Amino acid sequence: MPRPALRPGIAIRPRPATPRRRISEPDSATPPGPVTVPSPAASAGFAVSRGLRHAEAWPYVRSCGMPDPLSAGQEPPAYASYDPRDLRLLVDKVIDYAIFMLDPTGRVVSWNAGAERIAGYAAEEIIGRHFSVFYLPEDTAEGRPGRELEVAVAEGRVEDEGWRVRKDGTRFWANSVITALYDADGTLRGFGEVVRDATERRMAEQALRESEERFRLLVHGVLDYAIFMLDPTGRVVSWNAGAERIKGYAAEEIIGRHFSVFYPPEDKAAGKPNRELRTATAEGRLEDEGWRVRKDGTRFWANVVITALFDEDGTLRGFGKVTRDMTERRTVERALDERGRLVAHLVRAQELERRRIAWDVHDDTIQSMVAVGMRLQLLASRLPAEHAAPVTRLDEAVAAAIGRLRDLTFRLRPPGIDQNGLVEGLTSYLDEITPGAGLAYTLQHHLDREPPRETAITVFRICQEALANVQKHAQAQSVAVSLTSVDHGVLVRVSDDGIGIGEAADGVTRPGHFGLIEMRERAETAGGWWGVRRRPGGGTSVEFWLPALRYGEEDPLP
Repeated sequence: MPRPALRPGIAIRPRPATPRRRISEPDSATPPGPVTVPSPAASAGFAVSRGLRHAEAWPYVRSCGMPDPLSAGQEPPAYASYDPRDLRLLVDKVIDYAIFMLDPTGRVVSWNAGAERIAGYAAEEIIGRHFSVFYLPEDTAEGRPGRELEVAVAEGRVEDEGWRVRKDGTRFWANSVITALYDADGTLRGFGEVVRDATERRMAEQALRESEERFRLLVHGVLDYAIFMLDPTGRVVSWNAGAERIKGYAAEEIIGRHFSVFYPPEDKAAGKPNRELRTATAEGRLEDEGWRVRKDGTRFWANVVITALFDEDGTLRGFGKVTRDMTERRTVERALDERGRLVAHLVRAQELERRRIAWDVHDDTIQSMVAVGMRLQLLASRLPAEHAAPVTRLDEAVAAAIGRLRDLTFRLRPPGIDQNGLVEGLTSYLDEITPGAGLAYTLQHHLDREPPRETAITVFRICQEALANVQKHAQAQSVAVSLTSVDHGVLVRVSDDGIGIGEAADGVTRPGHFGLIEMRERAETAGGWWGVRRRPGGGTSVEFWLPALRYGEEDPLP
């Protein structure tokens, strides 16, 4: 089917292709950068806005990259027979784009619904006015509107982004494309302009840029962490101030070098750096602690996290690496570990010494005094009544001393924790002492696990001293003991319903309160804390916490 000829009248003929540019500076000879090509649909709107028929509009539309359905040998599609008024109706109803025409001098000659929505002018208010009314006063004073028309005439089109002004004086960020329109004879008939309100997009982009800048400042300003990036092969591509402080390299010294430079020779020989990258790639991240090497050759103990970074297509773009110098923490931990071992040895030595003293008192002193008591009883039975009374009183004093010595050996002997555990050891002790003191007791425990032996013995000894104070001084009817696992340790409370500790009796400053001083010193030596307070409802509460860290296993006490 032959292609219909163009009818006389207005035609749209694109100018020869030339480099496109934005208009933002008075010197049009030095454009600021590349120009974005508008969508074909937007460009075709210029033709539609004049109500041109298909044959008149398609030469321009084809220049925008849209296919011509009336190429030789093709049947025209159904839409080729649209009435021009339908196409004009389409443009008039578009509300997301301002699509309008200017005459050769820049005055508005057509206006659509989108233009009214974006710029705020009704058609009768704007048609006939110069399009510079949409520009900022400073842009108008610099001649920017006229300069954009000049570039559009010279190059066929011009695209720009910048602030524009609505009818009510408010500003919006606009993406604007102005296309010069020529008739069949090459005479300039005017301009087509398409404007889109890009304020929200610009605000989102600006917020993103500000967020990225804040993040960049944060990363580069951090001093306690080395935060940097590696490319997929492991070479350093970014460097922050913390990395320079921890590792000793300036950015210009390290960027481009492989990160294996931070590893000791033995780790590099074992292939550890590349193995860590492979693990991070496979699992998403890797965390490690070990020795690393500074620029000056000294070593530091590092905590390292390597995270694999993938783009939206799943392509590995590189790795993020965060390193922290843990040398000081490791030194402290090792010192605490050593201190813990010393405390464990001290507790063991104390318990052995207590057992030795208990055996000596029981096997020697008590047995000797029992023999003395028996002789006194025999002597009293043979003396006359008037002489027997003093001997009997002496025998009673010896018996009382024997009782006190037996109490001492009971308190000195090991609590049986090795065989039965802390809870059972305390229960047995409470069963033995409370009946004679007229006390009722409760023992509650919420322990995640049995504490280490040295911790359990220290808990038992402090509880033992606290319960002795209840027996001697509290005048209490009941006592409650609770054990709870808290913060990797054991929290213990021994509470009674007695008369309560005096306001000034803090157990530290007053002389004579050796039991309270002993409890505090035991707790603090073991790395914990201790306190005593008056209970609001009456009575006293002793509270202490001991760490339950295992510093190595030893044989149980013999």
